[in-house]
Amino acid sequence: MTVKQKKTLGRIILAFLLLVIGLVLGEDSPFGIGLALLSFGIVGWDVIYKAVRNISHGEVFDEFFLMTIASIGAIAIQEYSEGAAVMVFYQLGEWFQGYATGRVRTHIGELIDIRPEYANVLRNDEFVQLDPYEVEVGEIILVKPGERIPLDGEVVEGQSFVDTAALTGEAVPQELFPGKKAISGCINQSSSLKIKTTSSYDQSTVERVLELVETSGTQKAKTENFITKFAKVYTPIVVLLAVLVAIVPPLLFEKEFSVWLYRALTFLVISCPCALVISIPMSFFGGIGGASHAGVLVKGGNFLERLAQVEIIAFDKTGTLTEGCFDVQEIVPTGDISKEELLRYAAMAEMDSLHPIAESLQRAYGKEIARADVDNIEEVAGRGIVASMAGHTVLAGSAGLLRDNNVTFTPADAMGTIVYIAIDGIYKGYISIADRIKQGAKNAMDGLRRLGVKQLFMLSGDRKENANRVSESLGLDGALAELLPEDKVKGLNELFKSVKNGGSLVYVGDGLNDAPVLARADVGVAMGGIGSDAAIEAADVVLMDDEPEKLITAIKIAKKTRVICWENIIGAIGVKVLVMVLGAAGIASLWAAVFADVGVAVLAVLNAMRALYTRG
Repeated sequence: MTVKQKKTLGRIILAFLLLVIGLVLGEDSPFGIGLALLSFGIVGWDVIYKAVRNISHGEVFDEFFLMTIASIGAIAIQEYSEGAAVMVFYQLGEWFQGYATGRVRTHIGELIDIRPEYANVLRNDEFVQLDPYEVEVGEIILVKPGERIPLDGEVVEGQSFVDTAALTGEAVPQELFPGKKAISGCINQSSSLKIKTTSSYDQSTVERVLELVETSGTQKAKTENFITKFAKVYTPIVVLLAVLVAIVPPLLFEKEFSVWLYRALTFLVISCPCALVISIPMSFFGGIGGASHAGVLVKGGNFLERLAQVEIIAFDKTGTLTEGCFDVQEIVPTGDISKEELLRYAAMAEMDSLHPIAESLQRAYGKEIARADVDNIEEVAGRGIVASMAGHTVLAGSAGLLRDNNVTFTPADAMGTIVYIAIDGIYKGYISIADRIKQGAKNAMDGLRRLGVKQLFMLSGDRKENANRVSESLGLDGALAELLPEDKVKGLNELFKSVKNGGSLVYVGDGLNDAPVLARADVGVAMGGIGSDAAIEAADVVLMDDEPEKLITAIKIAKKTRVICWENIIGAIGVKVLVMVLGAAGIASLWAAVFADVGVAVLAVLNAMRALYTRG
């Protein structure tokens, strides 16, 4: 609680006590009237000041104007205690709203704690403490246990576990070791790490995350804009209706003016739209905060709202649904050669290549290959490898390589990339290699369908056979393959034709080539851990742990936030209309109007705060 909030609460408590004492002494007694007026002055002066100030700026019909007219009107007809009560309970409701909003902002503001204060940089053979902004790309930094990793980089020395919860929402620590990517903002837990920086601080993950969080409130949802416009039309209408309630019955039916003025004032108090005006933006703000703590960054309430209306989702393949890491899938020998021997020949032939396929063969073989075992290696561009080893000539590559060398073979009916192997002109078998599907991808697709997503597609730049293999494995509705970036946009435009009015199309990707289609989609979702800067910049939502299952969390939070918004809208308007009718009919008093207005506002704010703690 801030100092200002404490002072305001103190004023409200003092005014409330004076009002209660006045009621005990008798609201019609001189002491009772005096205490009621004193109570009114303590809590009402700033409301009246704001009303006058806003009127001078052309903003007439707001909650300050409504409360000022209602309270002064009540005092004018000698309802002193009720006039003071209007201000006391209005201020109490405003204080509670301000306190709750502050709680939400503080909760989201905890992310600011991920900003590192310093970096230990190797300069002149010793580590010096510098501002992270002063560290250059390629420098070595030392991160001790308990310290936050200040910049993105690659571990060059040391092994440790890091806490990534602030970025990914995941409680399980991740292990870092030489060659592993280190993400800024994570806390080193067990032992010291030396990291070679791969980006400057202003381009680091932690800075991008903070920038996204700090600007996320600038994009308003349609519901927020609707409520703002609604309040501007609604307030003048209820003021006019209140005037009619006060004037028409006495003029036409010769009713007592003070009675109908009282009813009009009751009508004004309950009509105040502050519950709607504060609770709807707060719901979206809370939803964005809840999502950020779950490792999902949403750039604005409008994207959260659109995410709740998703009908079709299109995915990139490599790095999004797959690991982007090739693995040996099948080893199929022919004749008298074993699987292990076939793999050994292939690994030896590919030992000098840096291609991901060659690396996968080396990894699958898992044994050290002596350079002396291989006499000569010749790479045939676009075809494969011709190697000489132990008196044998080994061909390892595509079907074209074998045809070029007049080797008779049967083309393999297998998914992925096929490496054919021939020894001394005789076909010996093939090895299929494919990108590994992410562990949680199938569960993610099933979960998205349970959430009501109608169609799941894939738009990939990979070969058609590979794209179809992944699509079938995950149970997608279709896949378009061999697409350039502009082709992906065309593919997305075709999918838009299937989106019904009010629905939205989401695209999920991670690469530089995904940036145009991320920007074109209703909601672009980027993988934040390994995603390119361009993809993250173009996206509207960022999944910090690169797992497709996190998209389920994001949609659940979006849907929950939307439900909370409409609960507040329907509940607030329903209660207000009911009490306004009762007030105009003389059934509800000014006291009832005050409690109903404050009660609706408090309940709406409490309900909005639920969005902050939604975890999907």
